[in-house]
Amino acid sequence: MFKRKAYEKLLRWKRDYSNGYAALLEGPRRVGKSTIAKHFAEEEYDSSIIIDFANITSDMLAVFDDVANLDLFFLRLQAQTGITLIPGKSVIVFDEVQLVPKVRQAIKYFVADGRYDYIETGSLISIKKNVKGIVIPSEEHRIAIHPMDYEEFCWACDNGRFGVLEQLAALGQPAGNATNRSLMRDFRIYMAVGGMPQAVEAYRRGENFEAIDRVKREIIELYKADFKKIDASGRTSAIFDAIPAQLAAKKNQFRISAATGKRLTTKDEERLFDLIDSKTVLPCYNTTNPGVALSQTKDFGSYKLYLADTGLFVTMMFNSEDGANVDLYQRLLGDSLSADLGYLYENAVAQIIASCGRDLYFHSWRPKGKTHAYEVDFLLADKVKAKIVAIEVKSSGANSHKSIDEFAVKYSNVISRCILFSQKDVSRRGALEMEPLYLAPVIIGGIGRS
Repeated sequence: MFKRKAYEKLLRWKRDYSNGYAALLEGPRRVGKSTIAKHFAEEEYDSSIIIDFANITSDMLAVFDDVANLDLFFLRLQAQTGITLIPGKSVIVFDEVQLVPKVRQAIKYFVADGRYDYIETGSLISIKKNVKGIVIPSEEHRIAIHPMDYEEFCWACDNGRFGVLEQLAALGQPAGNATNRSLMRDFRIYMAVGGMPQAVEAYRRGENFEAIDRVKREIIELYKADFKKIDASGRTSAIFDAIPAQLAAKKNQFRISAATGKRLTTKDEERLFDLIDSKTVLPCYNTTNPGVALSQTKDFGSYKLYLADTGLFVTMMFNSEDGANVDLYQRLLGDSLSADLGYLYENAVAQIIASCGRDLYFHSWRPKGKTHAYEVDFLLADKVKAKIVAIEVKSSGANSHKSIDEFAVKYSNVISRCILFSQKDVSRRGALEMEPLYLAPVIIGGIGRS
């Protein structure tokens, strides 16, 4: 069982919210929701009943036919499982709750009864499609479960690397060439493996990259099978597949018609939001006026899409159908891939921002009299200073940063920091902070903290 930050979030829910809300763990498939819920139930309660609606007997399912009489319902549940529930000290876990919508509807009454705590897990895309005819409970405390971030990856690998990064970030001094190369290579390993627990487990077991890539491709195929269930046309899958290529093309926004090869329809917008609801992708919206609250000026028609997990992004980018191209992985780890991989590192930073619980925004503009548009990759709100932080990401060529320089001039009155993440060591170019990518989790995680 990997150490996960979601465990602490569940502890806070149990302490502060469990008397009025069930915990709903949200996230993409295979991200570890069920494992976290079961581990928490076993460790933090005197007894627990875990019901997996994806693997349930007809006798157990019949227990849920009538929940109007809760006294009788709980007695039947205990009889079927052989587990004794203790008021105030037991939890019931409804795993894959989207498969039985009437159980999710009953959460309102379970919580109001107050005898036990409740944890739900499920695929949000399926939850959304299985709500017809039921009342969605408002008594749910939502907890986002992301792919393992870099700190969790370091925990899984039993190394203290992340603590070193925190100290380096606090010092704000260059690490030196040899140390920078070593730390950057470690971060590229994380990018190559990704944060899906099955892939991390394969890496920890010492599997080669061909085996790790196979695990990731199986997850990608599982996602596509889910997309097919809600969209038999295949267009949702086509949008998903097109993400790496469209980022590589350096377009300032995602084009659905280019992904599907068809003319854009209103149905495509629904497909896009279904994809976003699946939590497999991260939308990044263009904010038209960074001088005010970012969410209030986002343009829903101008956006980019990133993968929720950079390890899956790497697999899709390499597009290996007959087995992992191990040479490509080795070249990635050695930073010797010939292509400009700025978009790959962009995806890594997008994942870091999302794992910190933040929405993604960028800004694109064309100055008067110019034919070339400028673009800043990411913008973050610094709520402590009531200003914004501008972020640029590059894999190489860190000496070229015209866009963020122009942005700093245009919006000087609302900027608290300008940061360029690359593979280079710490340095400064005037007000521009040059930071290595491996420090991004620490630096981004600290923005806006008092």
